[in-house]
Amino acid sequence: MKKPVELIIFDWDGTLFDSVGQIVASLMFAAEQYQQPLTAEDAKSIIGLGLPEVAQRLFPNVPELHEEILQSYATHYVANSKGDAWFAGVSEMLRDLKDQGVQLAVATGKSRKGLDRVLHQTQSEDLFVATRAASETKSKPDPLMLQEILQQTGVVAEAAIMVGDTSYDLQMAQNIQMPRVGVLYGVHDQQVLSQFAPLAIVSDVRKLHDFLLAQVQDIELI
Repeated sequence: MKKPVELIIFDWDGTLFDSVGQIVASLMFAAEQYQQPLTAEDAKSIIGLGLPEVAQRLFPNVPELHEEILQSYATHYVANSKGDAWFAGVSEMLRDLKDQGVQLAVATGKSRKGLDRVLHQTQSEDLFVATRAASETKSKPDPLMLQEILQQTGVVAEAAIMVGDTSYDLQMAQNIQMPRVGVLYGVHDQQVLSQFAPLAIVSDVRKLHDFLLAQVQDIELI
């Protein structure tokens, strides 16, 4: 028997927050400052990982520069991301789901400092019962941050849904048999996301809203 959905966990960048372009621009800026080759495609591909993992993936030959590169990235991002905001329809979706009585959470590759900044920026602290950032746990696709959220909320994996735009999000959920949903308006495409057997892959926030609402209400979409 299918368990009712009690908890929906969202990735942040590229799933709730329209920040992928600025993340790529800031990574490119930091790489240029330290004369490291980097393409926009490679920079985009690692969004969702924790920052130490980003540095290891993108700059494997200069470990001695990782701290400086990441600081350059962070400084540039904070200075230039003031206009970043939720994707259209996200605020309404989250408040609608919360009104249905489902618990909401965030599992992100951001640092705790970065996550707290954007939670404050979007005035959304009250929406989420739990949030986990990569700087305080293991990076995706390790499922530890999901397991910590489940422990905090008292919900079992089968009664939760992970929503994300990258393979790291969906693989993380798959690792603990948590149902998962992919979105196509962020980083990875349908071919990549479909490898992780999601419940659905949706093309926009409106379709995501409708799908999640149907899961919470346990109804069939026509």
